[in-house]
Amino acid sequence: MFQRFLEEDPNDQPSQQDIENEERVYRKCVKAYNNYVPHSLASISKKRKDYLSVRASLRSLVATDAGDAIDVFQKRLGAVEERIRANGAFLKEMIVSMGGDPNTISEVVPKGRLIGKPNPESIVLDSDMDKVRSTLRQFVRDWSEEGKQERLDTYEPIMEALERIFGDVPLEQRGSISVLVPGAGLGRLAFDIVRKGFTTQGNEFSFYMLIASNFVLNAMKSPNCYTIYPWVHSFSNMQNQEHQLRPIPIPDVQPGGIPETADFSMVAGDFLEVYGGQKERGQWDVLVSCYFIDTAKNIFEYLTVIWNALKPGGVWINHGPLLYHFEGMRNEMSVELNLEELKTVAKNMGFIFEEERMMPSTYTSNENSMLKYVYNCAFWVARKPAK
Repeated sequence: MFQRFLEEDPNDQPSQQDIENEERVYRKCVKAYNNYVPHSLASISKKRKDYLSVRASLRSLVATDAGDAIDVFQKRLGAVEERIRANGAFLKEMIVSMGGDPNTISEVVPKGRLIGKPNPESIVLDSDMDKVRSTLRQFVRDWSEEGKQERLDTYEPIMEALERIFGDVPLEQRGSISVLVPGAGLGRLAFDIVRKGFTTQGNEFSFYMLIASNFVLNAMKSPNCYTIYPWVHSFSNMQNQEHQLRPIPIPDVQPGGIPETADFSMVAGDFLEVYGGQKERGQWDVLVSCYFIDTAKNIFEYLTVIWNALKPGGVWINHGPLLYHFEGMRNEMSVELNLEELKTVAKNMGFIFEEERMMPSTYTSNENSMLKYVYNCAFWVARKPAK
């Protein structure tokens, strides 16, 4: 299911520099996964140090009752450390599934060391570790029972639109209908689409997501065969210990059952580079962009590639906000059209909007958190004219 390039034409193969750059980014990603445990334990060590700097007479007030001498906050820190190690074991299996060396995946911070500095060799950027933690939350969104409501709010309108458009096509004949899902993340939406009989290709730029999606789609053989603890990293807006420590079984379904008449693939690479070439023009019956178009640096280029990639009469289904990822970033281009301007550009290109509405949804939300962000997402079904 995992492939890197679409074409076998030697003229389309990457340069040596491209290959080296890709290998460098991949190694950086693997390094972040490898250092998840020491980096996370170092963070907990700081929390323990800060807590122990408080007077003992005040810390004793955290006890659950007058007769309980147990310091419940320190006990919670210990429980968080245990679950960080459990997450680390899960991530180790994930890297091994990609052919990684299990001997390079180790806990640099020994289990008995509660306070201290991480090994200098284990230091990674906080931004890289944010991506690791984000990937754990993505497992909840895409592959857990807890994420079901978020998927219903976000993916179900897309699935319903596909059924409205192609409902009269029998399942065994839908393999001739090609669907492209850029920004596929951990692959659940693309997986749900292919199970409906459509030949589907997911595209993802992030190696963090690609490694994780490969693990789900190719290595997980039964429902709920793994357990992760994605909420242990945040100590803010938690109502109680159980909410922070609760286990999340994954996956909620067995990643299989793909119709024999449909093909399914995940392609690594930048959307503009992979699908912006001449050979990709007019290749797709449907393009589904879900929480994707705001990842653009230049939204005009995204719209151009979407238009060119679709066949005449092809359909563009979109769902998501406009949280432009590169807005305000120094030394990065970013063009931020508002929703009205964006749809005007699309309509002037030739897209005919058949359905438009606003729909609320969350994104990798913790259902028990005291804080939730709700996006008012733009949903539309637009068609490229047949002529």
